Amino acid sequence: MLWFYFILCAAIILFFGSLLSRYGDVIAEKTGLGRVWAGLLLLAIITSLPEIITGISAVSIVGGHEGADLALGTIFGSNALNLFLLAVLDTVSRDGPLLTIGYARTGHILSAALGIALISIAGIIIFVSANLWDGAIGRLGLYGLLLVIVYIIGSRIIFKRERLPPYEAEAIHQRYASVSRKKAYVMFAISAVAIVSAGTWLAIIGDEISTTYGLDASFVGSLLLAITTSLPELVVAATALRIGAPDMAIADILGSNMFNIGVGVFCYDIFSSEGPIFWLASRSHIFTACLVVLMTLVVVLGLVARTQKRLLRVSWYSLALAILYLAGAYVIFAQPWN
Repeated sequence: MLWFYFILCAAIILFFGSLLSRYGDVIAEKTGLGRVWAGLLLLAIITSLPEIITGISAVSIVGGHEGADLALGTIFGSNALNLFLLAVLDTVSRDGPLLTIGYARTGHILSAALGIALISIAGIIIFVSANLWDGAIGRLGLYGLLLVIVYIIGSRIIFKRERLPPYEAEAIHQRYASVSRKKAYVMFAISAVAIVSAGTWLAIIGDEISTTYGLDASFVGSLLLAITTSLPELVVAATALRIGAPDMAIADILGSNMFNIGVGVFCYDIFSSEGPIFWLASRSHIFTACLVVLMTLVVVLGLVARTQKRLLRVSWYSLALAILYLAGAYVIFAQPWN
């Protein structure tokens, strides 16, 4: 029955993920937020909630070092997988290389840079927590609070640069003239609830599968749970690409990575009863953090280079992302360390 429930959850995510992207695009254009900010804020937060909720369950129910490894492994591993999904989307893109056909290059570079800053800080904190100071004052984890502050400041900078000017917002408002704001909001909310519910259930099923087969906690968090909780990002981003919104697809992936680290860790600290999440977690996550940084740098280079050519529909940065992810996944699987 586990695999039946797994397929059922996936089907729900496929259906409502498509609606979420479509009505997210409607909201983006009717409100003048623009597709980049809609991807970073609306879509990214919703598609990231399964990772966050899974991590909260891990630290509050499993607890201890194993729960911390599952939680951090889920968000770190999801970040790496999300970047690999960019390579997949680039390969299936019919209009050319994904990072080239998007128009909001500056916004995506800023988003990627913020993601690099957040994951780098997180990796450094893991080392500092294990060797110098756990960052706890009572039950409050200061490191998680630091990441939230960096996330909010960085997001505000991106918002100021990427919000559409009033005249541009008015010009594109007519594209969805037949769809009312009320309908867009209602359908978006229904799709969001379905995505979060099915995504969270999918993560729980993934955890049960891992328990059944007796897999290592770091491996389970960084690979298995990361894959199951990243399905919403894949579906939503793929739909955004299909409806001609590549900027929203890219922003969803990069925004999800930002939100995972910027907000997820703070949530874990709140629900952890045994100490700050970084202090409890294994230092093996430093490797995953470095992997995410390298992969994000490849994305930045792809945005800067604006490559026009592909060999057999594969861009150089897609190949690099795929190699980095698969090599990193092998290392995590073959050499889980504490």
